[in-house]
Amino acid sequence: MTRSRAFPLPGSYATILTDYATALGRSPLADSTKTKYTSRLRGYLAWLADQHEAGALDGDPLTDPVAAASAVHDFRRHLKNGRRAPNTIDTYLSAIDDFYARRGLGKPQARREHDAGRTAPRALDAHRARRYIRHVQLTATPRDKAIALLPYYAGLRISEVVGLDVADVRLSADAGELRIRGKGRGSGKIRLLPVHPDLHQALTDWLTTRAGWKGAHSGAVFLNQRGGRLTDRAARDIITGLGEACGVNDDPTEPFGPHVLRHTFAAQLVRGGKDPILAAELLGHGSLDTTRRYALPTEADKATALDALITDR
Repeated sequence: MTRSRAFPLPGSYATILTDYATALGRSPLADSTKTKYTSRLRGYLAWLADQHEAGALDGDPLTDPVAAASAVHDFRRHLKNGRRAPNTIDTYLSAIDDFYARRGLGKPQARREHDAGRTAPRALDAHRARRYIRHVQLTATPRDKAIALLPYYAGLRISEVVGLDVADVRLSADAGELRIRGKGRGSGKIRLLPVHPDLHQALTDWLTTRAGWKGAHSGAVFLNQRGGRLTDRAARDIITGLGEACGVNDDPTEPFGPHVLRHTFAAQLVRGGKDPILAAELLGHGSLDTTRRYALPTEADKATALDALITDR
Protein backbone atom coordinates (compact mmCIF):
# COMPACT_ATOMS: atom_id res chain seq x y z
CA MET A 1 0.00 0.00 0.00
CA THR A 2 1.06 3.59 -0.42
CA ARG A 3 0.79 4.16 3.33
CA SER A 4 2.05 1.77 5.97
CA ARG A 5 0.41 1.17 9.32
CA ALA A 6 3.03 3.47 10.87
CA PHE A 7 1.27 6.49 9.30
CA PRO A 8 -1.95 7.56 11.02
CA LEU A 9 -5.05 8.13 8.92
CA PRO A 10 -6.32 11.70 8.53
CA GLY A 11 -8.86 12.59 11.23
CA SER A 12 -12.09 11.98 9.32
CA TYR A 13 -10.85 8.68 7.92
CA ALA A 14 -9.64 7.57 11.35
CA THR A 15 -13.11 8.23 12.76
CA ILE A 16 -14.70 6.20 9.97
CA LEU A 17 -12.35 3.30 10.69
CA THR A 18 -13.09 3.46 14.42
CA ASP A 19 -16.85 3.47 13.80
CA TYR A 20 -16.54 0.51 11.46
CA ALA A 21 -14.44 -1.48 13.92
CA THR A 22 -17.02 -0.82 16.63
CA ALA A 23 -19.90 -2.01 14.44
CA LEU A 24 -17.90 -5.03 13.29
CA GLY A 25 -17.20 -5.95 16.89
CA ARG A 26 -20.91 -6.58 17.42
CA SER A 27 -21.18 -8.97 14.46
CA PRO A 28 -21.05 -12.79 14.74
CA LEU A 29 -17.94 -13.06 12.55
CA ALA A 30 -14.85 -14.77 13.92
CA ASP A 31 -12.40 -12.53 15.77
CA SER A 32 -9.69 -13.28 13.20
CA THR A 33 -12.02 -12.11 10.42
CA LYS A 34 -12.89 -8.92 12.30
CA THR A 35 -9.19 -8.14 12.73
CA LYS A 36 -8.47 -8.84 9.08
CA TYR A 37 -11.42 -6.79 7.80
CA THR A 38 -10.45 -3.82 9.96
CA SER A 39 -6.87 -4.00 8.72
CA ARG A 40 -7.96 -4.28 5.09
CA LEU A 41 -10.36 -1.37 5.42
CA ARG A 42 -7.58 0.73 6.89
CA GLY A 43 -5.56 0.05 3.76
CA TYR A 44 -8.46 1.10 1.56
CA LEU A 45 -9.08 4.29 3.55
CA ALA A 46 -5.38 5.15 3.41
CA TRP A 47 -5.51 4.76 -0.36
CA LEU A 48 -8.65 6.93 -0.53
CA ALA A 49 -6.92 9.62 1.53
CA ASP A 50 -4.01 9.64 -0.93
CA GLN A 51 -6.37 9.80 -3.90
CA HIS A 52 -8.31 12.65 -2.30
CA GLU A 53 -5.12 14.57 -1.64
CA ALA A 54 -4.08 14.09 -5.27
CA GLY A 55 -7.51 15.19 -6.55
CA ALA A 56 -7.93 11.84 -8.31
CA LEU A 57 -11.38 10.91 -6.96
CA ASP A 58 -14.51 11.24 -9.08
CA GLY A 59 -17.12 12.23 -6.49
CA ASP A 60 -17.17 11.17 -2.84
CA PRO A 61 -16.75 7.38 -2.47
CA LEU A 62 -17.90 7.56 1.15
CA THR A 63 -21.34 8.97 0.39
CA ASP A 64 -22.05 8.30 -3.29
CA PRO A 65 -22.55 4.64 -4.37
CA VAL A 66 -21.54 5.39 -7.97
CA ALA A 67 -18.32 7.05 -6.84
CA ALA A 68 -17.78 4.17 -4.42
CA ALA A 69 -18.05 1.57 -7.20
CA SER A 70 -15.58 3.53 -9.32
CA ALA A 71 -13.14 3.91 -6.42
CA VAL A 72 -13.28 0.23 -5.52
CA HIS A 73 -12.66 -0.69 -9.15
CA ASP A 74 -9.56 1.53 -9.18
CA PHE A 75 -8.42 0.22 -5.82
CA ARG A 76 -8.67 -3.36 -7.07
CA ARG A 77 -6.50 -2.41 -10.04
CA HIS A 78 -4.06 -0.75 -7.62
CA LEU A 79 -3.79 -4.00 -5.67
CA LYS A 80 -3.25 -6.04 -8.82
CA ASN A 81 -0.57 -3.63 -10.04
CA GLY A 82 1.08 -4.07 -6.66
CA ARG A 83 1.15 -7.82 -7.30
CA ARG A 84 -0.96 -8.64 -4.28
CA ALA A 85 -1.95 -12.30 -4.01
CA PRO A 86 -5.46 -13.18 -5.26
CA ASN A 87 -6.58 -14.25 -1.79
CA THR A 88 -5.37 -10.96 -0.35
CA ILE A 89 -7.23 -8.95 -3.00
CA ASP A 90 -10.42 -10.92 -2.38
CA THR A 91 -10.18 -10.29 1.36
CA TYR A 92 -9.79 -6.54 0.76
CA LEU A 93 -12.87 -6.58 -1.46
CA SER A 94 -14.94 -8.56 1.04
CA ALA A 95 -14.03 -6.11 3.79
CA ILE A 96 -14.93 -3.18 1.53
CA ASP A 97 -18.26 -4.77 0.61
CA ASP A 98 -19.06 -5.18 4.30
CA PHE A 99 -18.00 -1.60 5.03
CA TYR A 100 -20.24 -0.10 2.36
CA ALA A 101 -23.17 -2.34 3.28
CA ARG A 102 -22.95 -1.05 6.85
CA ARG A 103 -22.90 2.54 5.57
CA GLY A 104 -26.13 1.88 3.68
CA LEU A 105 -24.62 2.45 0.24
CA GLY A 106 -24.90 -1.11 -0.97
CA LYS A 107 -21.99 -3.39 -1.78
CA PRO A 108 -19.81 -2.41 -4.78
CA GLN A 109 -19.30 -6.14 -5.40
CA ALA A 110 -16.14 -5.82 -7.45
CA ARG A 111 -15.22 -9.04 -9.22
CA ARG A 112 -13.17 -11.40 -7.07
CA GLU A 113 -9.98 -12.96 -8.30
CA HIS A 114 -11.25 -16.44 -7.51
CA ASP A 115 -14.77 -15.97 -8.88
CA ALA A 116 -13.88 -16.58 -12.52
CA GLY A 117 -15.27 -19.96 -13.57
CA ARG A 118 -16.80 -20.60 -10.15
CA THR A 119 -20.40 -21.44 -9.48
CA ALA A 120 -22.53 -21.52 -6.36
CA PRO A 121 -22.59 -24.76 -4.35
CA ARG A 122 -25.25 -27.17 -5.48
CA ALA A 123 -28.68 -26.41 -4.03
CA LEU A 124 -32.15 -27.75 -4.81
CA ASP A 125 -34.28 -25.61 -7.06
CA ALA A 126 -37.80 -24.74 -5.90
CA HIS A 127 -39.40 -27.74 -7.63
CA ARG A 128 -36.99 -30.29 -6.14
CA ALA A 129 -37.11 -28.66 -2.72
CA ARG A 130 -40.90 -28.95 -2.61
CA ARG A 131 -40.72 -32.55 -3.83
CA TYR A 132 -38.23 -33.45 -1.09
CA ILE A 133 -40.17 -31.70 1.70
CA ARG A 134 -43.47 -33.25 0.58
CA HIS A 135 -41.95 -36.75 0.46
CA VAL A 136 -40.36 -36.36 3.91
CA GLN A 137 -43.60 -35.07 5.44
CA LEU A 138 -45.65 -37.93 3.98
CA THR A 139 -43.34 -40.93 4.40
CA ALA A 140 -40.68 -40.44 7.09
CA THR A 141 -40.96 -41.67 10.66
CA PRO A 142 -41.00 -38.96 13.37
CA ARG A 143 -37.27 -39.35 14.09
CA ASP A 144 -36.22 -39.43 10.44
CA LYS A 145 -38.51 -36.53 9.58
CA ALA A 146 -36.86 -34.28 12.16
CA ILE A 147 -33.41 -35.33 10.99
CA ALA A 148 -34.31 -34.76 7.34
CA LEU A 149 -35.75 -31.28 7.91
CA LEU A 150 -33.06 -29.79 10.17
CA PRO A 151 -30.47 -29.11 7.43
CA TYR A 152 -33.17 -27.55 5.21
CA TYR A 153 -35.10 -25.44 7.73
CA ALA A 154 -32.20 -24.59 10.07
CA GLY A 155 -29.14 -24.91 7.81
CA LEU A 156 -27.43 -27.37 10.15
CA ARG A 157 -24.39 -29.44 9.28
CA ILE A 158 -25.01 -33.15 9.79
CA SER A 159 -22.55 -33.15 12.70
CA GLU A 160 -24.65 -30.41 14.31
CA VAL A 161 -27.82 -32.44 13.80
CA VAL A 162 -26.53 -35.53 15.60
CA GLY A 163 -24.71 -33.37 18.14
CA LEU A 164 -27.95 -31.88 19.45
CA ASP A 165 -28.80 -32.58 23.06
CA VAL A 166 -32.32 -32.42 24.45
CA ALA A 167 -31.33 -29.31 26.41
CA ASP A 168 -30.41 -27.61 23.11
CA VAL A 169 -33.99 -27.81 21.79
CA ARG A 170 -36.23 -25.25 23.45
CA LEU A 171 -39.82 -25.43 22.26
CA SER A 172 -42.86 -23.50 23.46
CA ALA A 173 -46.40 -23.94 22.17
CA ASP A 174 -45.81 -22.06 18.91
CA ALA A 175 -42.14 -21.04 18.82
CA GLY A 176 -38.73 -22.42 19.56
CA GLU A 177 -34.97 -22.00 19.60
CA LEU A 178 -32.05 -24.29 18.84
CA ARG A 179 -28.75 -23.95 20.68
CA ILE A 180 -26.04 -25.03 18.25
CA ARG A 181 -22.44 -25.68 19.19
CA GLY A 182 -19.85 -24.55 16.65
CA LYS A 183 -18.30 -26.68 13.95
CA GLY A 184 -16.37 -29.59 15.42
CA ARG A 185 -16.92 -31.28 18.74
CA GLY A 186 -15.53 -29.27 21.61
CA SER A 187 -15.95 -25.91 19.86
CA GLY A 188 -16.90 -23.19 22.29
CA LYS A 189 -18.79 -21.08 19.76
CA ILE A 190 -22.57 -21.12 20.24
CA ARG A 191 -25.29 -19.80 17.95
CA LEU A 192 -29.01 -19.61 18.62
CA LEU A 193 -31.45 -20.32 15.80
CA PRO A 194 -35.20 -19.72 15.58
CA VAL A 195 -37.29 -22.78 14.75
CA HIS A 196 -39.34 -22.71 11.54
CA PRO A 197 -43.02 -23.68 12.12
CA ASP A 198 -42.75 -26.86 10.02
CA LEU A 199 -39.58 -27.86 11.86
CA HIS A 200 -41.26 -27.04 15.18
CA GLN A 201 -43.96 -29.60 14.47
CA ALA A 202 -41.45 -32.25 13.41
CA LEU A 203 -39.32 -31.76 16.51
CA THR A 204 -42.37 -31.78 18.77
CA ASP A 205 -43.58 -35.05 17.24
CA TRP A 206 -40.17 -36.69 17.56
CA LEU A 207 -39.57 -35.61 21.18
CA THR A 208 -42.99 -37.02 22.08
CA THR A 209 -42.19 -40.32 20.34
CA ARG A 210 -38.66 -40.36 21.75
CA ALA A 211 -40.01 -40.67 25.30
CA GLY A 212 -40.87 -44.30 24.55
CA TRP A 213 -37.50 -45.20 23.04
CA LYS A 214 -34.70 -47.13 24.65
CA GLY A 215 -32.15 -44.61 25.90
CA ALA A 216 -34.75 -41.87 26.34
CA HIS A 217 -33.01 -40.90 29.61
CA SER A 218 -29.81 -39.96 27.72
CA GLY A 219 -28.97 -36.43 26.59
CA ALA A 220 -28.89 -37.00 22.83
CA VAL A 221 -31.87 -35.83 20.80
CA PHE A 222 -31.46 -38.45 18.08
CA LEU A 223 -31.13 -42.06 19.20
CA ASN A 224 -30.37 -45.30 17.39
CA GLN A 225 -32.32 -48.51 18.02
CA ARG A 226 -29.94 -49.43 20.86
CA GLY A 227 -30.58 -46.15 22.65
CA GLY A 228 -27.24 -44.53 21.84
CA ARG A 229 -26.55 -41.27 20.02
CA LEU A 230 -27.12 -41.57 16.28
CA THR A 231 -23.91 -41.33 14.24
CA ASP A 232 -23.14 -38.88 11.44
CA ARG A 233 -23.13 -41.71 8.93
CA ALA A 234 -26.50 -43.09 10.01
CA ALA A 235 -28.13 -39.67 9.85
CA ARG A 236 -26.55 -39.00 6.46
CA ASP A 237 -27.88 -42.32 5.15
CA ILE A 238 -31.40 -41.41 6.31
CA ILE A 239 -31.35 -38.16 4.35
CA THR A 240 -29.71 -39.67 1.28
CA GLY A 241 -32.26 -42.48 1.23
CA LEU A 242 -35.16 -40.05 1.36
CA GLY A 243 -33.60 -38.06 -1.48
CA GLU A 244 -33.20 -41.15 -3.62
CA ALA A 245 -36.77 -42.24 -2.94
CA CYS A 246 -38.25 -38.96 -4.19
CA GLY A 247 -35.89 -38.53 -7.14
CA VAL A 248 -33.84 -35.47 -6.13
CA ASN A 249 -30.59 -37.45 -6.01
CA ASP A 250 -30.05 -37.03 -9.75
CA ASP A 251 -26.77 -35.13 -10.08
CA PRO A 252 -23.81 -37.50 -10.61
CA THR A 253 -21.32 -34.65 -10.17
CA GLU A 254 -22.46 -33.92 -6.60
CA PRO A 255 -24.63 -36.60 -4.99
CA PHE A 256 -27.51 -35.47 -2.84
CA GLY A 257 -26.96 -35.35 0.91
CA PRO A 258 -27.38 -33.13 3.97
CA HIS A 259 -24.82 -30.67 2.59
CA VAL A 260 -27.10 -29.98 -0.40
CA LEU A 261 -29.96 -29.17 1.97
CA ARG A 262 -27.72 -26.80 3.95
CA HIS A 263 -26.64 -25.20 0.66
CA THR A 264 -30.32 -24.83 -0.25
CA PHE A 265 -31.05 -23.07 3.05
CA ALA A 266 -28.11 -20.71 2.45
CA ALA A 267 -28.93 -20.04 -1.20
CA GLN A 268 -32.55 -19.16 -0.40
CA LEU A 269 -31.39 -16.64 2.20
CA VAL A 270 -28.66 -14.99 0.11
CA ARG A 271 -30.54 -15.01 -3.17
CA GLY A 272 -33.65 -13.85 -1.35
CA GLY A 273 -31.85 -10.63 -0.46
CA LYS A 274 -31.24 -11.29 3.23
CA ASP A 275 -28.38 -9.44 4.91
CA PRO A 276 -25.17 -11.50 4.42
CA ILE A 277 -24.25 -10.86 8.05
CA LEU A 278 -27.55 -12.42 9.13
CA ALA A 279 -27.04 -15.36 6.77
CA ALA A 280 -23.51 -15.88 8.09
CA GLU A 281 -24.79 -15.86 11.67
CA LEU A 282 -27.53 -18.40 10.95
CA LEU A 283 -25.10 -20.67 9.08
CA GLY A 284 -22.31 -20.38 11.62
CA HIS A 285 -19.83 -19.03 9.07
CA GLY A 286 -16.74 -17.32 10.42
CA SER A 287 -16.16 -15.37 7.19
CA LEU A 288 -18.43 -13.53 4.78
CA ASP A 289 -16.33 -14.94 1.94
CA THR A 290 -17.92 -18.32 2.70
CA THR A 291 -21.44 -16.92 2.74
CA ARG A 292 -21.09 -14.92 -0.47
CA ARG A 293 -20.40 -18.10 -2.49
CA TYR A 294 -24.15 -18.56 -2.60
CA ALA A 295 -24.54 -15.38 -4.66
CA LEU A 296 -22.40 -16.88 -7.44
CA PRO A 297 -24.24 -18.08 -10.57
CA THR A 298 -25.38 -21.67 -10.80
CA GLU A 299 -25.03 -23.79 -13.91
CA ALA A 300 -28.77 -23.27 -14.45
CA ASP A 301 -28.26 -19.50 -14.26
CA LYS A 302 -25.65 -19.70 -16.98
CA ALA A 303 -27.88 -21.79 -19.22
CA THR A 304 -30.90 -19.52 -18.62
CA ALA A 305 -28.83 -16.44 -19.47
CA LEU A 306 -28.68 -17.62 -23.07
CA ASP A 307 -32.47 -17.38 -23.29
CA ALA A 308 -32.08 -13.60 -23.40
CA LEU A 309 -30.44 -13.80 -26.84
CA ILE A 310 -32.55 -12.73 -29.81
CA THR A 311 -33.08 -15.42 -32.44
CA ASP A 312 -34.94 -15.60 -35.73
CA ARG A 313 -37.64 -17.84 -34.26
